[in-house]
Order: sequence, then C-alpha cells, then structure tokens
Amino acid sequence: MNRDWIATASTLNKALPYLQRYSDATVVIKLGGHAMGSDDAMDEFARDVVLMRQVGVNPVVVHGGGPMINAMLERLQIRSEFVNGKRVTDAATMDVVEMVLSGLVNKRIVQAINGQGGRAVGLSGKDGKLITCSQTNPDLGFVGTPDKINPRLLRDLTEKEYIPVIAPLGAGRNGETFNINGDTAAGAIAAALKADRLLLLTDVAGVKNADGQVVTELSATQIRDMTAEGIIAGGMIPKTETALDALEGGVRAAVILDGRAPNACLLELFTEHGAGSIIRAD
Repeated sequence: MNRDWIATASTLNKALPYLQRYSDATVVIKLGGHAMGSDDAMDEFARDVVLMRQVGVNPVVVHGGGPMINAMLERLQIRSEFVNGKRVTDAATMDVVEMVLSGLVNKRIVQAINGQGGRAVGLSGKDGKLITCSQTNPDLGFVGTPDKINPRLLRDLTEKEYIPVIAPLGAGRNGETFNINGDTAAGAIAAALKADRLLLLTDVAGVKNADGQVVTELSATQIRDMTAEGIIAGGMIPKTETALDALEGGVRAAVILDGRAPNACLLELFTEHGAGSIIRAD
C-alpha cells in the first residue's frame, strides 16, 4: 500500500478531535492583500475555506487589498498623500478603493471559493447595514472606524451554509462611504459574532520574541508587556491590538499566522501544533 495514502489517512484520523472541536464554530479569517498571492495560492485558500464549511465550521472571510488599490491608483494617475504613514482618502481615492475592494478583489475571492464547490456571497460593510462607521480622523478623509456591527445578516447567511466574503467598507451616518482597515474590520466583525477564532493572515510567521523566535502561545498580558518593551513593534502592533480588542469583545482566541504558508488555516484549526501565534485572554 502506498505510504503517502497511509500518511493521508493517518492525518485525517488524528484530525478527528479537532474536527469535532470546531463543529458549528464561527471562524473569522482576515485575508490580506499580500497573503492573496498568486491564482494558485488563492485557489488553495479557497479549498481550505470550502473544506472548513464542509466539516461544519462557519467561516467568514474579511479581505484587504492594499497592493491592488495602489496599482489601480497608479494606473489612473491618482496621487496619494500620507499623514503619519497613513493614506489620505479623498473622494477620488475613495471611489477607487470601493471599486477595487467591492469589485475586483471581492469577486475574485468569491469566484475562487465557488470554483472549489463552495457557496460564497460577496458583500461590503455597506450592505444590510453591516458596518456603521464614524470618521477616524478628519486629516485622513474618508477613513472610518466601526461603531456598530449588524451580525444578523452574517448569521442568516452562515445558517444557510453560505460563506460571507466581506470588503472592509462602511457607511457613515450621513450616507458617506468609509474605507476601514481590514484587520480592524475583521476584529470588529469577529467580536460582534462572538467568534471562536479570529485568524489574521499576514506575511510573517507570527509574533516573535526578543530572540527572533515565533512564540506559539501568548496571553493578553504578555502581548502588552512585549509591546511596552519594544519587542512587538512596527506593523505587528496594529495586528496585536486588533487581536486584543477582539478578545475584549468576546472572541475566544486570535491567531496571527503566515497566510503564504500552504494550508495555514487548516494547520491552525485541525492539527495539534497549529500555526503562528495564538493569543488568548488572561
């Protein structure tokens, strides 16, 4: 008998306790622009999501799209201005952001999931009053912070075995459209759903200690201490802050993991060793 077949069967056998553990659990996945990678990587991610749905998990995908937005702005010769490293989103830029996120990126992910036999539905935070926003900072223009999440729409979809794919846009109280940081949107949605897991797919292996080694398990207090000591710095800070906010909102655990790694979501959920850094409340 082929050894590869035996190894596959053994892997499935060992996954049983985890399959049972996550049956009917809600898992919010933030898919970042860099983690989307090639068409092959997208198809692999889509298969993972469809498999999760097939074994009883309720996946909710929230995506970014920064590199795609940058490319389209450059193509349209729309110049970006930055304040403290953050893009100023004026009306012209906002039109491009909405076009890219709700159109190009969102539908690409939906098509990939449906192409693998799933039932994905694409929407933005503007649909069904999913995300209501306020302006984050007047200097940044149409950049929003979620004030209210309507989880009923997502629960209705997951109960009917659909897979929501969400573009991080929100509606202002006066009808404005706001661009939301993808991690922030995913964390807010995960908290509103009281999700079992928030998976933040990024382009690093996880949270690293002072020696540069990935720490596989962390508490909220450890995250705060490592940030105060400067061990957690740069782009990792907003991701860990998103994780902490999600935990405070009722999410059981958040995981920061490398979205470029093959089958990263499946490794995290259905194996003993997991993937990346899992963060739990104290």
